[in-house]
Amino acid sequence: MQAADLPVRAPDIETAAERLAPVLRRTPLQLSERLSELAGVPVWLKREDLQSVRSYKLRGAHLFLDSLDQTAREAGVVAASAGNHAQGVAQACRALGIRGRIYVPGTTPRQKRERITAIGGELVELILIGDTFDDAAEAAADDAERTGATQVPPFDHPLIMAGQGTVALEAAEQLRTEHGREMGTMVVPVGGGGLLGGCGAWLRERSPSTRIVGVEPAGAVSMAAAVRAGRPVTLHEMDRFVDGAAVRRVGTGPLRMVQAIHPELISVEEGAVCTEMLELYQVEGIIAEPAGALTATAVAIGAIEHLGRAGHDATDPAEETGDVVVVVSGGNNDVSRYNEIVERSLVHEGLKHYFLVTFPQEPGALRRFLDRVLGPDDDIVLFDYIKRNNREAGPALVGLEIGDREDLEPLMARMAASNMEIERVDPEDPIYRYLT
Repeated sequence: MQAADLPVRAPDIETAAERLAPVLRRTPLQLSERLSELAGVPVWLKREDLQSVRSYKLRGAHLFLDSLDQTAREAGVVAASAGNHAQGVAQACRALGIRGRIYVPGTTPRQKRERITAIGGELVELILIGDTFDDAAEAAADDAERTGATQVPPFDHPLIMAGQGTVALEAAEQLRTEHGREMGTMVVPVGGGGLLGGCGAWLRERSPSTRIVGVEPAGAVSMAAAVRAGRPVTLHEMDRFVDGAAVRRVGTGPLRMVQAIHPELISVEEGAVCTEMLELYQVEGIIAEPAGALTATAVAIGAIEHLGRAGHDATDPAEETGDVVVVVSGGNNDVSRYNEIVERSLVHEGLKHYFLVTFPQEPGALRRFLDRVLGPDDDIVLFDYIKRNNREAGPALVGLEIGDREDLEPLMARMAASNMEIERVDPEDPIYRYLT
């Protein structure tokens, strides 16, 4: 693909950086000793969670709205978002005096919804609709067609990608001027592809040796599907947990950029993301949302081979050509979600399991289960049983937390030897979604 055919180029991103400088917060580049030790190469966190709206989305949204002519400004704007794009649009509306209507799915965490209305003030109307981003996007498109308002795309527009691409420009400058280091690898979260397309566009021309890695949630690999098909495709099934990156269909423009820059695309399990969210909080003191932890997760679990090597043709695993920059893309996480985050992390780590145990309705049945089955480090964290007097036996749903994943095999052996009727609930069983 010729450079002239690309939706965004490095000069567009450099112009965007100049225009955004008065309104953006230059977010820190922070060394993570924990991730550096795991990766064997310096790993820097680009803290977009510290942007004024707690995500990088302000960059593209403000650039887009600032580029509207007076007629378009008077007609107002509409936007669809899972949360972070909405906050960027809301702040841009308030800063530029433009009225906006923002559509978000009903599943958007309350914390994000409250922030949208607080940031936008009287200029922004928040409308809840549907269960997914795609539902909100359809409603916003209908609104724009009906009212003449301008729709602010979350990722599929050259100006949006140019604004998001300033993250790469800024990180590279900070690493060089503040720390005297060079960026060998940049790891970017992927939802609709705007951030990856914009960052990749700048790196392709200004730092062509930098290795580009895009990380998707395993339950929403829309970019990988689009690359395989050669066109955007719609995912029929999707895990919405990583709400900031759970997009059924990537943008045409971002896909064109991805086809030009050829990043490495990997995916990480949602449970691993939960574990990393807890690590970021407990070690680095960072409150990251699920999408914001995607990149750090990929580093922490070793999903990216030979970190620190630049380019796709490097053959010597020991050859390190630069540091690793991972984008912590957002910090809009609702504190009420942490119970679910801890639960998913424990299940992913193999430390929590569920069983259906059939107990005879007689005295001492539970005591036999405790004595014959549980080990010294096993803990019952859920016990749901209703006694039915007209039956000789009844099932109980039992949740067990074990001290180490290696304790599962001895636990299963004790269950088999107990002569009790015990069935493990398969994590792939649909009932598991109810439990977690």
